[in-house]
Amino acid sequence: MLHAVDEHRHGILFRRRAASLLHGSSSVDALPAGAEWVAAAGHGLDDLTVEDESDETMLAFLHVAEKSAANRFMVYRDALQWDPATRAVFEEILHDEIFHMNYTLSQLVRVSPQRHRWQLWRARLSRLWKAYLRVASAIAAVLGTVILTIQYFVVVPAFAFFAKRAERNESSGWKHIAPERNGTLKSEY
Repeated sequence: MLHAVDEHRHGILFRRRAASLLHGSSSVDALPAGAEWVAAAGHGLDDLTVEDESDETMLAFLHVAEKSAANRFMVYRDALQWDPATRAVFEEILHDEIFHMNYTLSQLVRVSPQRHRWQLWRARLSRLWKAYLRVASAIAAVLGTVILTIQYFVVVPAFAFFAKRAERNESSGWKHIAPERNGTLKSEY
């Protein structure tokens, strides 16, 4: 619950800073070129079912997520040399993320002293696997789009052209079939 309270407080800090930037109370007149560096990043919660996780796996997952968040906030903080107020927000959140990272690790070691390293590797590998799946899905989407576009604009028109060309050689109407071809259906040949 304390972690949730911290996360709520982080949201309030972001909202206050965004409001002050929006209302122009910041000393920053314009964002420098390339300031769109803040990318959306999740913690991998999209497919996490807490009820299905053990204490070990949950703590390992949280530690790896908090470590990743701390690394991102270090980058954000370091990139904001030109905006001390926003930098201070990221610095405060970074302090909390480091605390959460250390706390989850200490609890993981307490809960699973022999297997905590394996649990951390498993959580990291899980994040790596999910990243691979996201990249593979994106590549598959691009390849699928390219292949279907080629089929639609190259293969289908070529097939239509050859079908129309073959149609010219065909006579119209019904065709008479010789009676010797209409034998009994005792075999498929």
